[in-house]
This record gives sequence, C-alpha cells and structure tokens, in this order.
Amino acid sequence: MARDVAPEVVLIGYQDQGNLGMGYLAAVLKEQGRTVELIDVRDGPQRIAARLAPAEGGAQPLVVGFSLIFQFFLPQFRRVATELRRAGVTGHFTMGGHYASLCHDELLAQMPELDSVARYEGEHTLVELVDRLAAGADWRPTPGLAFLSEGKVTESPTRPLIQDLDSLPFPYRPYEPERIVGFPTVPLLASRGCARRCSFCSIHTFYRTAPGKTVRVRKASTVIEEMLLLHREQGARVFLFQDDDFPLWGRAGRKWVDELAERMHETGLAERVIWKISCRAEYVEPELFADLRDAGLFLVYMGIESGVEAGLEILHKQLTVEQNLTGVQTLKDVGLHFMYGFMLFDPSSTFDSVRGNIGFLRQIVGDGSSAATFCRMLPYGGTPIRDRLKLEGRLRGDVTRPDYDFLDPRLTDYYRQLKPVSGQWVSDEGVSHELHWAWDEFTTVERLVPGLVGGQEYRRALAALTAECNEALFRLVEDSATAFEHGDRSLLDPAAARATCEGVRTRLLELRNGYFLGNVEALTEAVQLNAIRGPVLAPQVH
Repeated sequence: MARDVAPEVVLIGYQDQGNLGMGYLAAVLKEQGRTVELIDVRDGPQRIAARLAPAEGGAQPLVVGFSLIFQFFLPQFRRVATELRRAGVTGHFTMGGHYASLCHDELLAQMPELDSVARYEGEHTLVELVDRLAAGADWRPTPGLAFLSEGKVTESPTRPLIQDLDSLPFPYRPYEPERIVGFPTVPLLASRGCARRCSFCSIHTFYRTAPGKTVRVRKASTVIEEMLLLHREQGARVFLFQDDDFPLWGRAGRKWVDELAERMHETGLAERVIWKISCRAEYVEPELFADLRDAGLFLVYMGIESGVEAGLEILHKQLTVEQNLTGVQTLKDVGLHFMYGFMLFDPSSTFDSVRGNIGFLRQIVGDGSSAATFCRMLPYGGTPIRDRLKLEGRLRGDVTRPDYDFLDPRLTDYYRQLKPVSGQWVSDEGVSHELHWAWDEFTTVERLVPGLVGGQEYRRALAALTAECNEALFRLVEDSATAFEHGDRSLLDPAAARATCEGVRTRLLELRNGYFLGNVEALTEAVQLNAIRGPVLAPQVH
C-alpha cells in the first residue's frame, strides 16, 4: 500500500541467495544515516508500484536504484520503471551493473525512464547522488554517472574503484537466509575483480575500464569476523563465496588463503561451518585443497567452459584441456564435490568439436561424480567476443537477446533443434539441476551431521543414477550430431527425452526419500539445535 512515509532510497533487483551488490549499497547508505528499502524485482510491476506510489501529498523515494545482473532481464526492469512512473513516482531513477556500466549508451536508449546510470562500483556514487538530491543541488557533476544531456550521452568523471574493501561496512541483510536441508546458507565476498581476460566475460572489462587496482582482497581476519557474526546472529552453517575468482593466485594468494584456513581452525569455524568457492583449475593443488577441505571447504565450482583446445582459445581461457582434467581429478582425489560451467557451443564450434566436448564431459563426470551440464556461449554486452563477432558480421539478435551464427549453417539448425531436447537435462527445470540439488543436500548433511545411517550406500546409488543420466545425454548429443551432420534429424525427439528424464526423477525421489526418511530424527535434532542461537564461537578476531 502507498505510504505517507517513504524510504529515501529504494533498491530493486533479484534477491536470490541475497544480492550482495544491493546489500553493500544499502549498508553504505545506512552508515550515512539514509533510510533504505530492498525490493525483489520478481514482486512484479503492480505490487512494487502499489508499495511505492505516494499518497496525495505524501513522501516518496529520492532515488530508485535498479540492480541489473544480466541484460536479458532489461525488459522486466523497464516494465517496473514504467509502472512506477505511471503511479506517480517522480524520484531519480538510476541503474547499475556490468551491462549498465559498459553499455550505458545502449541502456539509456533502451530505458528512457532512467535519469542516470551508475557506472562501476556504485557505493560512493550512490551516497553522493543521494546527498546532492537531498540538498536540492545539481546531481550531474557526481562522479561515476552517465546520463542524457540535450539528447546526447554524457559521462561525469569516472569514479575510481574502491581500493580498501575493508573500509566498507558488512552488507545489509534484511532477509531470512536460504536453507539447505534446514541449515541457513548465506553468500559472502572475499574479493572483487578478476585477473583473467576471458573473451566471453564482462567482469574483467568492468574492473579494468575504471581507474584503480583491478583485483582487491579483504583481510582474512575481516572475512572471518563477518562469518562469525553471521553464524552467531543468523545461525549460518553454509557460506557461498561469490568471488568471481577466489583469491588463490600467486604467493600472496597462497599466504592469504593459508591465513584464512588457520583462522577457521582457531575460531572453531572449521568444525561448525562449510563453504563453497569458485576458482580456476590451475589453482587446484592436492595439498592446498586438502587443507581447505579440513577447514570446511566442501564444494568447488570451476569455469571449465570447453573440452577442446580450439574452444579454450577463442574463449581466451588461458588454460589447457589437460589442466582442467587434472584439476577435476585432484578434487576427486581429495574428496571434494565439484560443479562446473561448460559451453558445449561457442563461435568456433563444429560438429567435431561438439563430439569432442562430449568426450571431455564423459571423462570428468561419466562416473556420476557430478551431473552433466552445458550451455551455449552468448555474446553479452561489454565482452571482447561480442566485438569480434560484430566485426566478423556474425552478431545477431538484439540488446536483450544477443546471438550469432555458427560458421557451419547446419550447426545453427542443429543447435536450434537440440535445445528443447537437451533442455530436459540442462535447463533450469531440467533433471541435471535436480541431481545437482541432491548432491548439494547430501554433501551438506554429510559434513554437518556426521554419523547418518546409509551414507555410503546413498552416495554410490546417487553416483550410479547420475552416471546413467549423464550417459543418456552424452549418447543423445553424440548420435544426433553425427546423424544431423549427414542429413538425419530423426534422433532429436523431445518426447523420448522427456520420458527418460522423468524416469530419472522418479528414481531420484525414491532414493532421496529413502535416505532422508531413514535419518529424519537425527537431521531434525541437528537443525533444531542449530536454531538455538548463542555465542558458540569466539566473538572477535584480531
């Protein structure tokens, strides 16, 4: 309902696992005495407008900030902005994020409801923007903005990146944490930036275009302090580090992560919590990752992306197939679960590379150690590969749905017909997603509730089912690619794929029910004990 009292700043975006970007923005604003409200964009235009529309003569936000994660969601955000304007919200509309920062000219053309775009790291930009608006001053000189002036795109001076991340307050988290098998799960950041230059990724261009050091790392002691706080106040037991690349590189990285692990043990966190990271395969060393496992690491996500050298080259991964294989095997050897990103299709793809990629996937997950997954590389705004495709005349689609042609027109047709079939496995609603969730559940309770009955039997059965499901997908792609290349399109049958995946779902449900029902009392007791908040760990880290 419309209110007479409105927050000074409203931030709108996706809140999956908590939106740390919005959380940091809100925390900095609140530190300056500003009132802030966070809204999930999925609440929808009408509900959000009803919430923010001013009563007659009533107050309304000075600033509405939109946090755009992917350009694909731009139409959804514009519908919200349009509805807010229609409802009489006249405050300053701004938007931030990678696409907004790197393609602000496209964004201002696509979304005329915006007054400005907040480029790069927005904490200090947003504080100054709000201060100027509150004082009735001209907001346009605020560093870090882009806007239209007399119909032309204008940029204020670029604001440097924040060099001392420890100067920021802990992110504002006004929501209940998500849960895995009842255990509170929260996101966390140890660093910002990425030292690599993958051609399909806008992260490095985002951090390199703004002045300042590209990669910055928080003190290990500060990270531990935040973990302790979240453990005490929210009962957090699972931490998801959302760093683009967890700081493991070089001597400095090794020293930092050694200190983090040491403090995990000193504070007792290593015995109380588990955590997940994202990193590159080249950083996965047996001794180091065994130490991190003992300090609570339970899941590693790696952006493998391709299993053929040509794919790794065009994606500019600066890794070899052998390094990726070695990294996966090391994680298996030290007993760590892994997930991965993989692009079966990229601008260099051929029918041979598709089959080669499937062969690679069979090597790493043919044993059922993780569910098979893949996607197609998309040329997002601000990425070098989009610029390359544009120069080559291969860029297709529009701003929100970028696309490209393969060099072999037959492969373009093949992908279009494969997608609805393979999607039974690899889409957000696919069976591979459900298998990933089952593995997450199992590895979580295995680490947090030791001594459950039937764990080894369940692991073997889950791995066998995952391997069977993976192999069905691998055979489908291999056989259909070869047949399609020679003019036979009959193997791409969505109904048959759906039946296969439904069979896996039924068996997975039976497996999970058997294991969790057999341990329901122990799990219930563990979750209930976790809900009892208190200073179970050391309160301070210095």
